[in-house]
Amino acid sequence: MTRRPGTTKPRPIRLSPADVARLGAAGLLARPLRVFLSALGIAIGIGAMLAVVGISNSSRAELDRTLDRLGTNLLTAAPGKTQAGEEAALPERSTALAGRIGPVESVSATGAVDRSVYRNDRIPAGQTGSIAVLATQPDLLTVVDATMRAGSWFTPATASYPTVVLGATAARRLDVPGVGVRVWLGGEWFAVIGILAPVPLVEELDSAALVGWDAARTYLGFDGHPSRLYVRAAPPQVAAVRAVLGRTVNPEAPNEVAVSRPSDALAAQQATDSALNGLLLGLGGVALVVGGVGIANTMVISVLERRAEVGLRRALGATRGQIRGQFLAESLLLSALGCAGGTLLGVVVTSLYAASQGWPVVVPPWAMAGALAATLLIGAVAGLYPAVRASRLAPTEALAGT
Repeated sequence: MTRRPGTTKPRPIRLSPADVARLGAAGLLARPLRVFLSALGIAIGIGAMLAVVGISNSSRAELDRTLDRLGTNLLTAAPGKTQAGEEAALPERSTALAGRIGPVESVSATGAVDRSVYRNDRIPAGQTGSIAVLATQPDLLTVVDATMRAGSWFTPATASYPTVVLGATAARRLDVPGVGVRVWLGGEWFAVIGILAPVPLVEELDSAALVGWDAARTYLGFDGHPSRLYVRAAPPQVAAVRAVLGRTVNPEAPNEVAVSRPSDALAAQQATDSALNGLLLGLGGVALVVGGVGIANTMVISVLERRAEVGLRRALGATRGQIRGQFLAESLLLSALGCAGGTLLGVVVTSLYAASQGWPVVVPPWAMAGALAATLLIGAVAGLYPAVRASRLAPTEALAGT
């Protein structure tokens, strides 16, 4: 205590922020196990929230990278329904008609073939494995930007003979380990010349057995009508091409053509993931609140156990404000410890999961800043009541109760 010049009333010495922090740290170091358990509750909440945000953003970064690689300028056209509610059909010349649209860069097609494929001729007819058989045009691989996992794509020679390229899922369902084997397709033996890698923008190819357009006509009775067109348009003109594609490929019945953009489905998937992430963030918030309750409990018990300390400090001249500051500093330091541990936990979990999936690791800075702000707010609220309670202890009452 000091005295103001010309007065007899003592003036309390102001504690610097560093002094308050040292007092708070001393209080925490005196009870390490309890501090660890309370900080762990906060760390779990922060770690859960950051892991959800980090994994979500890493997934989006991978999806954006995939879309940048594959391009979002791919359009598909498929038969819709007639006015009578029956399945419509695209004209045989649909591919050539779509290619006449100025901004169209490339176009290809597949045609559904009403046949089934089996690993061998002894498999019961009903066990198809949900594998579609599609006739394909030679330039399909380039248009959909697919890659081969094994073997090769159709050449002008192999496209006319009983050869087949399997999608990634179809190869797994047929238990085909690689090229050079035969499968039983439409009552004929077809040689497997290639296996596709997964095609993110055209997932129907993953579970399909692809045969050459001419081979499908010769061996499988294919009628030549495309079941789906794949159109690459100049990126600035995608919307314009989408608007005219239906009436271009089927001028007589443009309403019977369904035009879509595969990347829109991926955008919808992102929105679904965002809704799920909101739920998981809510669970992380609950864990954070539980951690805050743990801090409040720790601080209340600390006040009860340290009545003698509080009374002695008051008797030596500590003000109520200084007592409040000490206990509030302990609460904030405890929260900061939990936040540091939770941030480390969230980053580690995100990094491990993203690395296991081959994704880029993305933990947004705003998420870490928000976690720190939320933690300090929780700590301040949790420590406010114990701090006020400690400051209201009278010196004589606190010392008499020891």
